[in-house]
Amino acid sequence: MIGDVLTSSILFEALKTEYPNAELHYVINAHTLPVVDHNPFIDDFKLITPEIETSKRLFYTFLKNIRTENYDIVIDVYGKIGSALISTFSKAEIKIAYFKNHTSFIFTHPLKRLKSSKNNASLAIENRLMLLEPLNISYKEVSPKIYLTDGEIKSSKHYLEDSKIELNKRLFMISVLGSSDAKTYPAKYMASLLDSIIDADKDAQILFNYIPKQKEKAKVIFDYCNEETQKQIFFNVYGKSLRSFLAITSHCDALIGNEGGANNMAKALNIPTFTIFSPYLNKQNWFGETETNTHVAIHIGDYIVHSIEDNKKAKKNPEAYYLKLKPEYIKPKLTMFLTNLK
Repeated sequence: MIGDVLTSSILFEALKTEYPNAELHYVINAHTLPVVDHNPFIDDFKLITPEIETSKRLFYTFLKNIRTENYDIVIDVYGKIGSALISTFSKAEIKIAYFKNHTSFIFTHPLKRLKSSKNNASLAIENRLMLLEPLNISYKEVSPKIYLTDGEIKSSKHYLEDSKIELNKRLFMISVLGSSDAKTYPAKYMASLLDSIIDADKDAQILFNYIPKQKEKAKVIFDYCNEETQKQIFFNVYGKSLRSFLAITSHCDALIGNEGGANNMAKALNIPTFTIFSPYLNKQNWFGETETNTHVAIHIGDYIVHSIEDNKKAKKNPEAYYLKLKPEYIKPKLTMFLTNLK
């Protein structure tokens, strides 16, 4: 997943800091390249294309090419059978991964995941940095970063200006849809939050983050907004590619909405975020106390009693739990977030 690839990229900065002369390669799915392209700490990418994923013959060819690289160390962050095979074929002397019963014999250092934060960062960050401990790299605060080119930033600025967006006024990117219905705040509730944004700032401008196949669902949220809010939504202005979305987001004052890859990308662009987590997720996995100066995260458990058992029930019936997370709970924090934006 894109968010996982972006988050795991922190390992490269930490490795280069400790071992500046090391050559570092990243094995990733081809469609995730845009979030780590131009990263100065990564020397080469080994891309797994859809064709390689679906062909045993092509995957075996990929594995043989991995073997020719003569790697000294392999770190498997993915933890699946496919990545375990890559680790095996690498012939690396040191192989590091998360502990799993069925693959632990492959690795020289199978490490058990942390269940709670030790450094007030998210577990996603802390568990990844833990994988560097066998290399004598201790924990240091580091966060994912996305590297845009000057040309991409200028081009997106012109696109926004040509679309009649005034960059001297506040501009918000709204993650109106999650990666699935189970990770999407109800449409009427989201529209109510958008209305509150415009109530607080009549000149604020709003962009929706969606891809063409999601247009109808995004339009439902637009239609639920009141007329004044609709006037401030530039519904047809969106990134036609992942890199263009990133460049557009870099001009925004904040990203607001459903938890997912877009929020992680905004953070990596140093854009403040206001995130609504799905009721079935553990907020601690993707949000740490170290982020609270710039970012806000909302979960149903912040307002009403919500147990681990409720998490399990919410995964089967997310809508019922989402409906308990009423906009009235969220609006005070959202208003404060907007007020605190520089």
